[in-house]
Amino acid sequence: MIAIGCDHGGYILKEQIKQYLSDKNIEYKDFGTYSQESIDYPDVAKPVCEAVVNGECKDGGILICGTGIGMSIAANKIKGIRAALCSNGYTAKMTKQHNNANVICMGARVIGNEIAFDIIDQWLNNDFMGGRHQNRLDKIDALENK
Repeated sequence: MIAIGCDHGGYILKEQIKQYLSDKNIEYKDFGTYSQESIDYPDVAKPVCEAVVNGECKDGGILICGTGIGMSIAANKIKGIRAALCSNGYTAKMTKQHNNANVICMGARVIGNEIAFDIIDQWLNNDFMGGRHQNRLDKIDALENK
């Protein structure tokens, strides 16, 4: 299951992504927001990321705001999260293969639906490569645990 959430700036794209996931029979849990009424992105990033870390949403998380920047900053404050701001399919593929990102962030005001769908596909359909990349993740974990 994938956790998904957005602030007001990402609401419309989140709804389109939910339909896309449903069409592909991919389970998700929506953590809000549920309208275009203004909301602070950390208030959504936190429960999405906690659901990923505690295993409730073991397939990762998707966060959307206007640019994706605020969500990615907030998400990376949660211990155990490796969130990446993705702007295209290539960045999504690389962040899965090299960084084993468990959350992807997108900017609804930056990308369109088709790019968002490609980002999701690349992130879900690629695997972490391990090897030298694991060594790098271990160093990131050491920074987080310092």
